[in-house]
Amino acid sequence: MYWKNSVVYQIYPRSFLDSNSDGIGDIQGIISKLDYLENLGVDILWICPVYDSPMDDNGYDISDYYNIAKEFGTLEDMKKLIYEAGKRGLKIIMDLVINHTSDEHSWFLESKSSLLSSKREWYIWADPDKNGDPPSNIKSIFGGSSWEFDEKTKQYYFHVFSKKQPCLNWNNREVRTQLYKMINWWLDLGISGFRVDAITYIKKSDRIFNPSNTNDIHCNDVCLNQNGIDKWLNELKLFGFENGEVMTVAEAPGVQGDNLLKYTGSSGFFSMIFTFDHVDLDLKDGGLWNDPKNWGIKELRKALFSTQKLLDNSGWPALYFENHDQPRSINKYFPEKSISIYTKKLLAMLLFFQKGTPFIYQGQEIGMTNVKYDSIEKYKDIASVNQYNECILSGFTKNDALKVLWNRSRDNSRTPMQWSREINAGFSKIKPWIEINENYTYINVEDQLINSKSLLHFYRSLIKLRKSSEYRDLIIYGKFIPLLQNSQNLISFKREYKNKYLIFICNFSDKEVPYNPDCGIDKVVVSNYETWDILLQFNRLRAYETVVYIAK
Repeated sequence: MYWKNSVVYQIYPRSFLDSNSDGIGDIQGIISKLDYLENLGVDILWICPVYDSPMDDNGYDISDYYNIAKEFGTLEDMKKLIYEAGKRGLKIIMDLVINHTSDEHSWFLESKSSLLSSKREWYIWADPDKNGDPPSNIKSIFGGSSWEFDEKTKQYYFHVFSKKQPCLNWNNREVRTQLYKMINWWLDLGISGFRVDAITYIKKSDRIFNPSNTNDIHCNDVCLNQNGIDKWLNELKLFGFENGEVMTVAEAPGVQGDNLLKYTGSSGFFSMIFTFDHVDLDLKDGGLWNDPKNWGIKELRKALFSTQKLLDNSGWPALYFENHDQPRSINKYFPEKSISIYTKKLLAMLLFFQKGTPFIYQGQEIGMTNVKYDSIEKYKDIASVNQYNECILSGFTKNDALKVLWNRSRDNSRTPMQWSREINAGFSKIKPWIEINENYTYINVEDQLINSKSLLHFYRSLIKLRKSSEYRDLIIYGKFIPLLQNSQNLISFKREYKNKYLIFICNFSDKEVPYNPDCGIDKVVVSNYETWDILLQFNRLRAYETVVYIAK
């Protein structure tokens, strides 16, 4: 299980590096930066979708599973990426999007061609109600009805996300067989596994066909982790992932509590699972960005610790604070006035010293931040545009609606990678597909490479520490033991392995606070401050100070 010892780096190809000056990142751009990634110390590259797609949802609407979108390159480019990565000891995993396809996929085009099509039952179709309206009042993730009318056949098709992402009908054996065939084709090509997208949506309740007399029903209530999904996930594992040591990490919203144990581990459906409680602290059940929940350190600690405690003895957590669907973590967890090298290193340490496999999202290692576009026209993310429109319909001013996106838009993490101070941050020689964050002049890879005290070098040091013979087993396999669970300001836990103890302590406040080590400090392993004399001499932690030490 090599993934337990690994560090994963997620690449959003469109925004990573443009090699051919068309404003869009591409596979050759990734190849050109493999030495950078090798030197960073990561082991596995997760590549977001590069499959053929009309790009309604930036590649998560796939029109051909076996081909590469022209803007990203060719299948030969992909083969070269796999080969060149392998030469450097880097494995590749790809996004696997099998809840839905694009409405331009040949399967769907055939399905919608006729009520008698051989692929009609490959998707979910239903007649209008007696008034000609959708069969039920289910609301999609991206807003609006989950049903879209097809003029030719006079039926509606179902979609959880965009209307251009019709849901596959997993009840149909032919669909499942074709998906397993495709999975094994990619594995035979040389990739090592998959990040499995939106997998807990594949099973739909029969209630999607039943209208409600009440308000609209969110599709999560009838599509997310429904009874009966286990059968299909077991089959997916058997026919898709049993080809050698396949690494799988599932995006599995809706999976909580003891259900996590079914999803991950040696007997689970997947190698690892992404949980959402710690990144969605601000979201209420409806998922609207304009009505956030209040949260504090207690809620964050509970979200982190609950997953750790549950999976400590069985299963394996995927550790992350950022990805392509989330805003930048430094903006999520800290007010703007508190953003500094100390808070950025705090998050890095909190990520790396929990039990599990750390995932770094591109730009996280240099502390990239959210962006504040001054116009909705500058946003490309379909979810952001829909949430903006929801704000306007709810009475928000345009400026206040934009402020909602500044905090929550998925485009916050999709701005181009900031490589240097050069024009367009060294990402492209022409105007990029989405506007660069203007802080690239002082947040970029080039500057941090020559600064030994930079965040980039700090991430490198954490990766080296994780792999060092002295601390490797303790950091990777050590038992997770929560500490100070009622503290108002501190997040702390212990890692224990063969009578060795490593303590993580972090002051999550902007004030100095007292801290009395129970067992004493034998050796400081790492800190986000350059010195820790205040802790050693006065038992106090400075604002946002984070220390990892070996207990006596």
